[in-house]
Amino acid sequence: MSEEKQEPKEPVKKYLPDDSTDEWEVPPANESNDPPGERTEEIYIPPSEQVGMHAEAPQPGVEGPSLPSDEEFERRQEHWLKNIYQGDNVPQLTLRAVIMGGILGSLMSISNLYTTLKVGWSFGVAITACVLSFVIWRTIRLVLPMLSPMSILENNCMQSTASAAGYSTGATIGTAFGALLLITGVHIDWKYILPWTLCSAALGVFLAVPMKRQMINREQLAFPSGIAAAETLKSLYGQGKEAISQAYSLVAALVVGAITGFLGKGDFAWQKALGLKIPELIPFPIRVAGVDCAQMPNFGFEPSVLLIGAGMIVGLRVSVSMLIGALLLYLVVGPYMLNLVHENGVHEIVEPAKLIKWSLWPGTALLVASGLTSFALQWKTIAKAFTSARMAAQGGGGEDALARIEVPARWLVIGLIPLTLMMVALQAIAFSISIPLGLLAVVLSFFLALVACRSTGETDITPVGPMGKITQLTYALLAPSNITTNLMAASVTANIASSSADLLTDLKSGYLLGANARKQFIAQFIGIFFGSLAIVPAWYLMVPDKEALEKFNPPAANMWKAVAEALSKGIDFIPPMARTGLLVGAFLGIVLAVLELYAPKNVKKYLPSSMGLGLSWVVPFANSLSFFIGALIAAIWAKMSNRTATLYVVPVASGAIAGESLMCAIIAMITAAAELGKLR
Repeated sequence: MSEEKQEPKEPVKKYLPDDSTDEWEVPPANESNDPPGERTEEIYIPPSEQVGMHAEAPQPGVEGPSLPSDEEFERRQEHWLKNIYQGDNVPQLTLRAVIMGGILGSLMSISNLYTTLKVGWSFGVAITACVLSFVIWRTIRLVLPMLSPMSILENNCMQSTASAAGYSTGATIGTAFGALLLITGVHIDWKYILPWTLCSAALGVFLAVPMKRQMINREQLAFPSGIAAAETLKSLYGQGKEAISQAYSLVAALVVGAITGFLGKGDFAWQKALGLKIPELIPFPIRVAGVDCAQMPNFGFEPSVLLIGAGMIVGLRVSVSMLIGALLLYLVVGPYMLNLVHENGVHEIVEPAKLIKWSLWPGTALLVASGLTSFALQWKTIAKAFTSARMAAQGGGGEDALARIEVPARWLVIGLIPLTLMMVALQAIAFSISIPLGLLAVVLSFFLALVACRSTGETDITPVGPMGKITQLTYALLAPSNITTNLMAASVTANIASSSADLLTDLKSGYLLGANARKQFIAQFIGIFFGSLAIVPAWYLMVPDKEALEKFNPPAANMWKAVAEALSKGIDFIPPMARTGLLVGAFLGIVLAVLELYAPKNVKKYLPSSMGLGLSWVVPFANSLSFFIGALIAAIWAKMSNRTATLYVVPVASGAIAGESLMCAIIAMITAAAELGKLR
């Protein structure tokens, strides 16, 4: 789904453990970056295609490793405590780590809000924050040499704070709340959104507590982004030349991204006078079947390193599928539909600019059907999630030795009870959701968070989209024709599930680095306050009204809106031919999801991406084109120099995305504030 987290990861180094151990350990940093006693194979593969590649990440539907016995689990815990744990000897939860993480996470939360509105994606911030923190603190110490270096566990703790602030707090502000704004035309008061964001994120953090002991300590699930973050920190603190070069390449790309964003989106008088302005779009003057394609939504090239960077991370398969889908829509289906007139004299699409409002239906159907089908096909993952919950509740060996390190069970009770009551009360006061339905949303969130965390642990995909759609389908039956209840209940479950999975990913990094889980939990909890206090005002400044949101043409919010309207208003609400497109899209989504799981490997690599095809019909043409250009650049780079591509593609792409999105978000807020000032 388009609103899912995409974590920019380090290019793949497949470490092949020797036969003496069945545990994944982060390799020590050294000059060659080759762990002693292991052979490495270094291949550049786009992060979107790395699913299931890590040692402990079984493919959906494939039986994973068996669970250890209690005795074996106790031995593992003792080994970890004696040989890996260093949380008592190395600074971890310090004021400077929390402040650094809070500031970086707050900025990244604003950046992610912009990318959610722009392309329907939010990007994981952990690795970017680790690199930026390392570079920033290194620079500060050049000016103030009396300051001590920030330890690797401090940076890991900083990562937890930044990740909570930058990702956990904003999962549904630009989607569910955006959809509600598009439908009602009225903003929800900040007095409701702020506690809503805080409570849902905090519930996710607390619900992750029992899952950590089961999924990370006992089952040793991969959480590949957590492994990648730990590897990144190991490399940086190993002081390897390549790691330092990667860090500075990210910072350089961030600066380039910020400059590009300013030149493209800045609209200041002095800027224009100095000629510091590049066109936001270079249109393509093409006519097809009498239709001027240049009048269709962003049919051209958008000079944006954000979109190109996203394509570099997503990879060729998704990006080629996006370009094919976009060409099909804009050059074939679109012109045909614009010329189509029904018997009653009504046009299927009234004008070229309205094309995406029509194509949204088949595109959303493809994405939703594909996401839900993939989710259903992971029935073993779902079953394991509930087994994990039962085993975690029963307890297990090895806990006594780690009692002072793990988060106490009483914290779970102390946190969940008041947060649940507050969440139910908020739903009732802000949206008139009945207490039973409000309580059901929180209870349902617990079960969906279990599944989301296991999915993230096994595949590195957090299914935020399917989580929200399952709740929307449930509430379509329980509260028919109530769009507000449908959207806001889904917002609760999606935000909680996303927050839980995010915490476990960070805790995986800490586990590999020997961190104190209790201190990481506190850092994560603090982070949601930083993020909420940043993203809520940014939301109102960036999107002061419905018209401002519509200018973004936000794909994720449009999809949430479409699902809610279809479920509440019925099929007659959808244009006639769009209904046919909806059925075709849903069928194609189901077929592609099944083929992606069961097709032979030599066939699977030629299959189009369901995410790419669906997304191409809900975003403007320029987005699909730029994604393709970015993926093509990464592929050519890897072909010409696989080594440098492996080192620099992800840092460069991540920096470009962060820099441009943050600059564009700041400009959007300044512009909106200026407009409000004129009105007053």
